[in-house]
Amino acid sequence: MINIICVTSKYLVLVFMALYTIKCFTYFTAKDQKKRDWNLNVQVFYIFAIHFLCHVMLYFHTDDKTVLGYYPIQILIAILYITIFHAVYPKASRLLINNITFLMLIGYTMLTRLDHTLAVRQFILATVCLFLASFIPFIMGKLSKMRNWTVLYGIVGILVLLTVFVPGIGVSIYGARNWISIGGISLQPMEFVKIIFVLFVASGLVKASTLKDVTINALIAAAFMAVLAVEKDFGAIAIFYLAYISMVYLATSRPIFLIGGLVLVVGVVVLGYILFKDSLFYHISVRVEAWKDPFAYRDGGGYQLSESLFAIGTGGFTGLGLGKGMPYYIPVSESDFIFSAICEEMGLIFGLCLILVYVSGFIAMSNIAMKCRAPFYKYMTFGFAISYIIQVFLNIGGVTKFIPSTGVTLPLVSYGISSVFSTLIMFSMVQFVYILVGKEGEAIEEEERSLRAAAEANGRIRPGIAIAGAGGPETQAAAGAGGSETQAAAGAGGPKAWEGSGSGRPEAREGSGTGRPETWEGSGAGRPEAREGSGTGRPEAREGSGSGRPETREGSGRE
Repeated sequence: MINIICVTSKYLVLVFMALYTIKCFTYFTAKDQKKRDWNLNVQVFYIFAIHFLCHVMLYFHTDDKTVLGYYPIQILIAILYITIFHAVYPKASRLLINNITFLMLIGYTMLTRLDHTLAVRQFILATVCLFLASFIPFIMGKLSKMRNWTVLYGIVGILVLLTVFVPGIGVSIYGARNWISIGGISLQPMEFVKIIFVLFVASGLVKASTLKDVTINALIAAAFMAVLAVEKDFGAIAIFYLAYISMVYLATSRPIFLIGGLVLVVGVVVLGYILFKDSLFYHISVRVEAWKDPFAYRDGGGYQLSESLFAIGTGGFTGLGLGKGMPYYIPVSESDFIFSAICEEMGLIFGLCLILVYVSGFIAMSNIAMKCRAPFYKYMTFGFAISYIIQVFLNIGGVTKFIPSTGVTLPLVSYGISSVFSTLIMFSMVQFVYILVGKEGEAIEEEERSLRAAAEANGRIRPGIAIAGAGGPETQAAAGAGGSETQAAAGAGGPKAWEGSGSGRPEAREGSGTGRPETWEGSGAGRPEAREGSGTGRPEAREGSGSGRPETREGSGRE
């Protein structure tokens, strides 16, 4: 009977996981808010159903009664987070809330399976971090000058990175000196500095007006990566660098920055590996050799990757069942290689769906960034999205032998409070931008109603006829307005040419509080003007109407 219950639970978990993943993407294609809300509500059911069935399997397979004690506490915190966060921030993204809850519960479940002590420690610290991160949208609403703190971000970020070299605090693990230990608690400064780095780059891009400004910004960004190179934290360098060139590309709309950046990094990595593979890059060369043929080095550097591949292959598509595998043979299975443990016991189907859940979070954050009209918050959100998905790629790519192992964790699932807390901070900051985008949409709708009323009063249009660009937040095609990830957002315009460079950045009008970019001279790009019948663009003043393009009003909430 117990075997029947466990087997049934295993396949139900796979079914619910597949359905949850589908809902992550049908949310984007839903045509109305009612349908989206239905998808989100069903997702919550799948989250708790998967968590319950996983604990059923754990209890029967391990006969460990402490599992039954962990379950209600984890569920209670999850329910409180979903309900309270949504109550305090009713216009926050529920998709991101659901994904955060789901990923954290999966992490707790796997850590409970692997090591009860680590599971309890992670749960307690993560709960505290979840509480603290929930205040971030409120705090950011009070800090209107964040885009002006470029120098502060640069100085603080580099100083925090340098703490790993302080004697008695800095710790070397697996060949990289990228940890600090204070009072028995180990932290990775890089996890928090990547947030500061994204803020630095976003602020610098907003303020840069000449090629000289861009060059200075690039040199300081290179200083961040130079410190990481000395720490031998090459996974972090990949995250920082790809986030940087992606943000620059978004700001300039110049493919040369993206293509040139990728070519440059490939050249530097190859040259650096050839010149320093026996010194600075020695532990990287060991990982590369193990990556090329892990089974040839199974008794040495290839042992970890070999066991990871064995675990994934043993689990097959449906997994052995939670509690029936042997993940303890995989070194650091609770951290860097937790994805292998998941695939062994819960199946490759579950693992693939987990990847798609991460992808849905990336898409949601990218959409929020594209809709935001304030350049600083646009670049910040996109930088977080890139950092998030690159970290997922580096982790899963490393454990599946797609790329050499880099030692980064799987966001919100792996053990490690530094990674969990920094990811929660990023998501909370993105939630603030999502709320801001909703306010921008409301302001645009109000302006459109005022325009329509003025036009009707002057007899320019008949009552009840919509003017160009009018429409609800769910139907606007390029206004950058609304409160859902499903809107297409143009709100960003082309660059204003940097002097002598042929590229530029979006300008925010001084004192206006808006982030609508002006057309950049000579760039060939700009904010599209309203076209006849297009329903998009900036409403132009109409002859004799006495009205024109509404300017941002003080206290409108637009950023």
